[in-house]
Amino acid sequence: MLGKEIIIDEKMKEKIKIITKYGKLEAEIEDSKNPKTAKEIIKILPIEGKANRWGEEIYFEIPLSLKEENSQQEVEIGDMAYWPGGNSLCIFFGRTPVSTSNKPKAYSAVNVIGKVTKNLDILKKVKDGDWIKIEKIGKD
Repeated sequence: MLGKEIIIDEKMKEKIKIITKYGKLEAEIEDSKNPKTAKEIIKILPIEGKANRWGEEIYFEIPLSLKEENSQQEVEIGDMAYWPGGNSLCIFFGRTPVSTSNKPKAYSAVNVIGKVTKNLDILKKVKDGDWIKIEKIGKD
C-alpha cells in the first residue's frame, strides 16, 4: 500500500432547524441518496416560505429548479424531500391523501434529502399559510 492514497468516503450531514410559530424542529440533510439535490439545498439556506398542508405533509416553494435524481414516491415518516414537480421542499409526518398504508406517499416523485430528528409532532399544528423557515444549526 506504499505510495497509494487512501480515500475515505465520508457522507456529508448538515444539521438544520425548522422554525414554525409553534416551535422548532431539528433535522439533518445528508447527501447519501440524492447528493446533488442535498448540496444545492444546503447552498441556499436559510430558506423560508408559506406552508401548504396536504394531509400530514407540509411543503413550500423554494428558489430552486432541480430535476429528479434518485426519486421515489413512497417515503417514511420524518423524511424531508425536494419535489421537482412543484419546486418545493416537503416534510412528511404521516399519511397523505394518496397513501395506501400508514406511511406517507408523495403526490409524485421526490428526492429525499434528510430526516427530522426532533420534535416532528410540531408539524401537526402547522396550517396553510403559516410561515416556515429552515436554517443551519448554529444561527440564532
